[in-house]
Amino acid sequence: MSRRVIVTGGASGLGAALVESFAARGDRVLVTDLAEEYSGPEGTTYRRLDVVDADDWADARDHVMATWGGVDIVVNNAGIAAGGRIDVVTLEEWRRIIDINLLGVVRGCQTFVPVLKDQAHRDAAQKGSPAGQIVNIASMAGLVHPPAMASYNVVKAGVVALSETLSFELEPWGITTSVVCPSFFRTNLSSSLSGSDGMLDQIAARLIDRSDTGADEVADAVIAGVDARRPVILTDRAGRKAFFAKRFARPLFTRQMLGMSRRIHSATASAPAAAEKGEKTP
Repeated sequence: MSRRVIVTGGASGLGAALVESFAARGDRVLVTDLAEEYSGPEGTTYRRLDVVDADDWADARDHVMATWGGVDIVVNNAGIAAGGRIDVVTLEEWRRIIDINLLGVVRGCQTFVPVLKDQAHRDAAQKGSPAGQIVNIASMAGLVHPPAMASYNVVKAGVVALSETLSFELEPWGITTSVVCPSFFRTNLSSSLSGSDGMLDQIAARLIDRSDTGADEVADAVIAGVDARRPVILTDRAGRKAFFAKRFARPLFTRQMLGMSRRIHSATASAPAAAEKGEKTP
């Protein structure tokens, strides 16, 4: 059965891989992103949507209602990569990542939860018919909190907390909320790294670019989790190991995080002053 899906940040990276997967299954997909134009696979349409703009969200909702009469799956995927040491990252950078990565998801939920509730009420007579689903893309950083990533960890932990809250809050309507927590995987997300902590941007970019996992593999795991309506979707082995180490082998986890912190300290202590100012080093 064809589903009606909206994916934010769907023109590149994981968003584009998810769009391809949904479309390949015959789903109808509204792709949103910041580009003025986008050419996607068959079965998709595109609208520009900035997740910090309330008017863009209202426009997307109105388009969905006029075109499809509703929506089945809302994927809040749009986000930026950011991070750095607490004494280097500016408050303006904190405000930006909160507005995009956390409040962007909140706006998506606030926009489409009323639509999903109305649908659930109308479809109540159809016993056994699955209600809508919200899929929030967080990160393993929302569950496991490495050093020198405070702003990113905080917003992704917020997305995890929001999703868990909604999983309980919306259950009486039959609405499922899933949160996706991948670890580092290859994507163009590293291109959005442009913060004041240049050395940490370079470290994060290397972790992204050298990952053994690609966006297509993560998308496959996400689709499987969505189909199973799992509340928490862990997409890769590395992420699962880190998550379960934190829960069940805390001393090992602590040693790993402290080791990472010491390596960062060693690297940044010997780095040129330019990297401290956000400039890229060779």
